[in-house]
Amino acid sequence: MFLINYSQKISVLLAFQKPSHTFTKIHLKGLRTNRIHILFTMSFIVFINTFSFAQELPKKKPSIPAEQQKDSTAAAVDSIVIDSIIKPPTNIKEIDSTKKDSTKQEGLLAGIVNYRASDYVALNQRKKEIYLYNEAEVLYQDMEIKAGVIVIDYSKNLVYAGRIKDSTGYSQHPVFKQGENVIEPDSIVFNTETKKALVFNSRTEQQGFKVYSPITKKENDSVYFMKNGKFTTAEDEEDPEYQFVTTKMKLVPNKKVIVGATYMEIYGVPTPIALPFAFFPMTKKQTSGIIFPSFGEDNDRGYNLQNGGYYFAISDYLDLAVLGDYYTNGSYGLRLENNYSLRYRYRGNVSFRYENLLRSERGFPDFSQSTIYNIRWSHSQDGKANPSSRFSASVNLGSSTYFQESINQLNQSNFLNNTLASSVSYSKTFSGEPEVNVSLTASHRQNTNTGDIDLTLPTFQMSMGRIYPFAPKTGTKKGAIHNINFQLNTRGEYSIQTNDSIFGKNEMFDDARTGMRHSIPLTTNFKVFDHFSVSTNANFEETWTVKTVKKLWNQTEQEEVEIDQNGFDRFLTYNVGASVGTTIYGMYNFEEKGEDKKIKAIRHVMRPSLSYSISPAFDQYYETYDVIDADGTTIDQVEYTRFENSLYGRPGNNYSSSVGISLGNNLEAKIRAKDSTETEPEKIFILNNLNFSTSYNIAADSLNWSPVRVSGGTQILNKKMSINFGMTLNPYALDSNNSVVNTYNINNGGSLFRLTSANINMSYTLSNDSFSGKESDEDKASSQESARSGGRTDDLFGKSQDFADKRLSDSDKNKDDKDENNEFYNYKMPWSLRLAYSANYGNTRRENQISSHSLMFSGDIDLSPRWSVGASSGYDFLNQGFTYTQLRFERDLLSWRMNFSWIPFSDRSSWNFFIGIKSSLLKDLKYDQRRRPDQQVGN
Repeated sequence: MFLINYSQKISVLLAFQKPSHTFTKIHLKGLRTNRIHILFTMSFIVFINTFSFAQELPKKKPSIPAEQQKDSTAAAVDSIVIDSIIKPPTNIKEIDSTKKDSTKQEGLLAGIVNYRASDYVALNQRKKEIYLYNEAEVLYQDMEIKAGVIVIDYSKNLVYAGRIKDSTGYSQHPVFKQGENVIEPDSIVFNTETKKALVFNSRTEQQGFKVYSPITKKENDSVYFMKNGKFTTAEDEEDPEYQFVTTKMKLVPNKKVIVGATYMEIYGVPTPIALPFAFFPMTKKQTSGIIFPSFGEDNDRGYNLQNGGYYFAISDYLDLAVLGDYYTNGSYGLRLENNYSLRYRYRGNVSFRYENLLRSERGFPDFSQSTIYNIRWSHSQDGKANPSSRFSASVNLGSSTYFQESINQLNQSNFLNNTLASSVSYSKTFSGEPEVNVSLTASHRQNTNTGDIDLTLPTFQMSMGRIYPFAPKTGTKKGAIHNINFQLNTRGEYSIQTNDSIFGKNEMFDDARTGMRHSIPLTTNFKVFDHFSVSTNANFEETWTVKTVKKLWNQTEQEEVEIDQNGFDRFLTYNVGASVGTTIYGMYNFEEKGEDKKIKAIRHVMRPSLSYSISPAFDQYYETYDVIDADGTTIDQVEYTRFENSLYGRPGNNYSSSVGISLGNNLEAKIRAKDSTETEPEKIFILNNLNFSTSYNIAADSLNWSPVRVSGGTQILNKKMSINFGMTLNPYALDSNNSVVNTYNINNGGSLFRLTSANINMSYTLSNDSFSGKESDEDKASSQESARSGGRTDDLFGKSQDFADKRLSDSDKNKDDKDENNEFYNYKMPWSLRLAYSANYGNTRRENQISSHSLMFSGDIDLSPRWSVGASSGYDFLNQGFTYTQLRFERDLLSWRMNFSWIPFSDRSSWNFFIGIKSSLLKDLKYDQRRRPDQQVGN
């Protein structure tokens, strides 16, 4: 029965191999009749083919087995002889010796082979092989092989490399290097002619991408095919915390990696995380690609995707990232980020952000819609590009409520910004005698609380270098005459004061003002009595305007009428002054002969100054109009100037003759140096500055003395704490209506001075490196992001964080400090602390109250080599409540990182969780969840 079925299958097979229209039952019957002959014929053919193939195999000669155990990889090497990379031996026909020409013979190898070994190098002429043992090394063209055992078969152009096995195991694994590519396998077979290779149990690394493959076929210099490979970015290759297992892989060094079906293992345990295929770019140049978004949930807008989009690597000098946000209630956002740079010329970045935010759902009573935007531009020119001209830009403008309303993670630390400011300027220097500087500046300042905007489009400035008309042509300038100098300054502006509600509309130009001011300062200086410096000055200013005002009294409406008059007009003012000052040094020594006290001396430096200035009254620019009641009676006369709305103010109409007094102080101490090897004492500041200033107006009929202003500052705790303070002291008293009267406060039963205002500001930065003498490495990326948006750079309002974007993450800590086996870690636990204290007091009209009183702090601490926590918060002592608070937690999971950020209260309360792979190659493999809590505590 078996033979019949087999013959039927054969007959059908033959019929399909030669189809014909004569295919009938007669043929099938004939085949069934001769089935025994057919089976015999096929068996004979198979036997002959098998026998013939066996004849081609070389006969093995009996040999004495070696005592050394054979490497397990040798069997694998023998099994691949039929692979395409091994070139079979060529039959060489002997030629008559008289016809041989030694000059025309070609070598077996294309280059010189350099080889060496520590134990021995053996040459087998019969087999045409070279054996190298122990620390063997072969150099051939751009190929380099180091291994325990190397065999060079120069008849087949093959190089075999393997390990050495001893009682402890295997040692001296092969290291194959070709160009920049390095592979560390168990064994390798390399064809020096075709440059193909078979690699067993190879390990290679490409830009932190570590790949292991049991069998690798090297096709050429740039393509590797791998079977059943594994890849990871973990530092521990022997026991990685995670890896991806794939059936097949194609590796093009420094270009790309393509894998087939892949699944993930965590510490050797398979997970359901799988991919049908994957592509990983490996180029060292920037490349375009998809930016995966992060996921979140918001009570008012539903589920959302944030900061997803596409990155365009346009060129080496220009790139563009297009990012977007989408919320399930219909809200959306768009962000364009552009960076450009040209070496030795300029660099900059442009950012445009637009958000259309819907609150709640359409049809609900709490539904609202808002459209907000923000534009940022930063441009800096290299100083070497053009020494005579410079262009720079720092732009931050947009909707006043952008940072307050936006819920994008990048803007969290900037929503407390009160001011947006911009400046774009171009300056040009014309060398010569005198030198001329010209600049054009467009500026913008925006109050985000009120929405008021001040624009200058543009500001033109020109200044001419100082000219010394009486200076000698050679030698130094001496005396008052030689030092007489003057210069010319010109400033023109087109100023707009508008509001965010009409910004960009025609109405914003209705109240625009234009003006230009020319000034010529004339100064000289000289010394008297060798210790006093005297300077005199005279300043002439002419102001131009194109719009003046005319005021009248409307008797019918009983109101003032103001009429704008267009046309060029100008006014001229001047003032003169002089000042004299000196420097007084005082030294008090604590140390006596033979003593070595810690405080050796205190030095006090005083800089007193006395000044006098005269400003005449310019009554010629003032006019009057009569105030007439309904009965026609003149009841008042009002004085005004047509230049009241001038961009640079009005000319003064009060004569002033004022004497100014100021005193600057500086206190330093000399102390014994901490380092005993130092011979000189160490200098420290007690007070960096302590300044007093006031003035007396001789021409005034009352309140001649101006308030005394006191300011000072110092740095303590090894310059880690900065303290600045100031106060205003008024010598005059207040009446029952809290108005200043021309009576000294001391004569009114009070003190010599009345404290009207005071302020103090302290900032403190401290870390564990502060006590070791090292400078701490602070993260600059997040602080720069805050600075570009107009926020703080000290993290006191929280950090700008986008966990999916490592550009804003903390810089890697020192690996030595994060070593879990470091026995000294507990004694140098990394930490940092930043404090800011501010208090303001006001008592101008007997308020006697503290207008603001707050403490802000921000700090980070590494609880263990892998755990770190941080917080940014503050306390308002005046309102008795905590300010904006952000809590941060971070866990270093070796090749992974986990971050959690939480804002526990306020109307921006939210939390963000992120876990993902650190490597930039696999950073899109992440889980990112952000959400606003359902219950909010506080406002």
